[in-house]
Amino acid sequence: MSEFSVEFGGEMVRRNMAYEAGRTSFLLVDMQRIWAEPMMDPTHPHPADSYFMKRVHGTVIPNQLRILNAFRKAGENVLHTIIESLTADGRDRSLDHKLSNMHVPKGAPQGAIIAPLTPTENEVVLPKTSSGLFNSTNADYVLRNLNTKFLVIAGIVTDQCVDMAVRDAADRGYLVTLVADACATYAPERHDAALRAYGGYCWISDTDTVVARVSALTA
Repeated sequence: MSEFSVEFGGEMVRRNMAYEAGRTSFLLVDMQRIWAEPMMDPTHPHPADSYFMKRVHGTVIPNQLRILNAFRKAGENVLHTIIESLTADGRDRSLDHKLSNMHVPKGAPQGAIIAPLTPTENEVVLPKTSSGLFNSTNADYVLRNLNTKFLVIAGIVTDQCVDMAVRDAADRGYLVTLVADACATYAPERHDAALRAYGGYCWISDTDTVVARVSALTA
């Protein structure tokens, strides 16, 4: 699917075409303490030696840091999503999050982005109260104001919030790259199944390739 080209806006477009300077953004999905640190998630309390935590800390975070540093060096835009209610009691959450007992109170320390990925003052942080980024934030408005054409996505978890970000971004006309080795979910089978399910909405790539392409923007 990535190799298929169409004429759009006066140019030939394909999902894996070369990134453009000033038009490429990096979206980190839900890299928060509550989800990425052992035993903090009340609904999925994963110990440090679980598959999920080993992948997050051994593979995902190091790869995300490489991509993040490449974007920062290239001067391209970086956005972070977090699940966080707009209120302390969470009454503004989606019905689904209420039924799932998912609540991160406004300003709660467990909702902070993990220290290695701490946003800079010029990076965008979008609190969301649903699984879908585009459903409960002004992400589309922000991305268009940033002149985004290419959206590189990484985060957790692959088959939930990352999945929705990929599909919804594609529907809105962004050329989406999903960095497979910078994402994780609770079992390898789930991760692989998710990539197969939404591969038609994006270009599925890897950290080495994405870092090389972003670094080339400053060459």
